[in-house]
Amino acid sequence: RVRLMEHGGGSVQAGGSLNVSCVYSGDPYGGYYMAWFRQAPGKEREGVAAVDVLSGRTLYRDSVKGRFTVSRSTAYETVYLQMNGLEPEDTAVYVCAAKPAVREFDLNVDDYNVWGQGTQVTVSP
Repeated sequence: RVRLMEHGGGSVQAGGSLNVSCVYSGDPYGGYYMAWFRQAPGKEREGVAAVDVLSGRTLYRDSVKGRFTVSRSTAYETVYLQMNGLEPEDTAVYVCAAKPAVREFDLNVDDYNVWGQGTQVTVSP
């Protein structure tokens, strides 16, 4: 069974940076796609970025391209989301998720079947 645990988050002023991480454990031989989703109060959960933990290929939603970078550690135990140029609109609970690599590499919330608890990111004007 794959387990996920987020670290990081916090509060920052607009234009600042934060880095959140997701430690994952479980079957190390099956390929996984890891992704970051976020959900703000009153809004639906939306995909932010995804990474293939074996190949390192990435995927981003348009609104974070050029500002956010998703990556994974060399040992494949941690996934990171470096967030630069943060905006108030980025305020949300950020959640790490995973799915087997046999599925489509995407940011479809309904395709991910393992979820972390989430960490709060707050960006003030």
